[in-house]
Amino acid sequence: MKVVILCGGQGTRLREETEFRPKPMVEVGGRPILWHVMKLYAWYGFHDFILCLGYRGNMIREYFLNYHAMNCDFTVKLGRQQVQYHGNHDEQNFSVTLAETGENTMTGGRLKRVGRYLDDDLFLLTYGDGIADVDIQKSIEFHRAHGKLATLSVVRPVSRFGVVHEGQGGIVSAFAEKPPSEGWVNAGFFVFDRRVMDYLGGDDCILEREPLETLAREGQLVAFHHTGFFQAMDTYREYKQLNDLWASGAAPWKDRVLSPRVSEATEQLLRLNDSLEEASTETPTLVR
Repeated sequence: MKVVILCGGQGTRLREETEFRPKPMVEVGGRPILWHVMKLYAWYGFHDFILCLGYRGNMIREYFLNYHAMNCDFTVKLGRQQVQYHGNHDEQNFSVTLAETGENTMTGGRLKRVGRYLDDDLFLLTYGDGIADVDIQKSIEFHRAHGKLATLSVVRPVSRFGVVHEGQGGIVSAFAEKPPSEGWVNAGFFVFDRRVMDYLGGDDCILEREPLETLAREGQLVAFHHTGFFQAMDTYREYKQLNDLWASGAAPWKDRVLSPRVSEATEQLLRLNDSLEEASTETPTLVR
């Protein structure tokens, strides 16, 4: 199953970091946030990525073209320009398709442009600037159980300010420092049926507008509730928060992205899914 990651936005609210590089390349703990997102999916056994490039996309291309050299020791024979690499990195089995989708293209238009690389009945999609400890495998099981065309992961946003509950005479009856809100918001980490592509328009199509709104009206969109950690990196303040979390060793997603292999339970689920998909494509034998 392929993972599409939206990497083309300009990140104008994080201009301190995105003036000269795309937001997915802004670093958290010395690695691009894009690396963290990809490693989360890889922990669940998904290694086939399609990156939708736009703003300063060449920097992302260069990062992956030089990935081996930047992550392994090597010896260079300068006279012949021969390179001998020593050892391997944990991303040896990653397949990364880098697709130019236009600097000004909207999210739905970016997805539409990479449709030619999607050949499975289901695919995954998320944003290149949001980190979470979402259970990807459970979100896929949830999607299949409901039989709808689209699933999005939702979270409760945390208020930036303390909430004051006031009683009679101005007496404060309760105070909550940055509590979670009552509603749920889109966190990305989508599971899509291939037929969702039929809901997309041209380059000006915003995925979160007409396509998802239409799917919702038709009863084809379900919400996977994630109650764990989620943080988008939209502002410099959030960039600092993520880096401080990583530096403290308390980042909730850290163990998953630093683990080179998926869990045993996830491996079993992936093998089961592969068996089911193979069985569904086998031609039945007629018995007379």
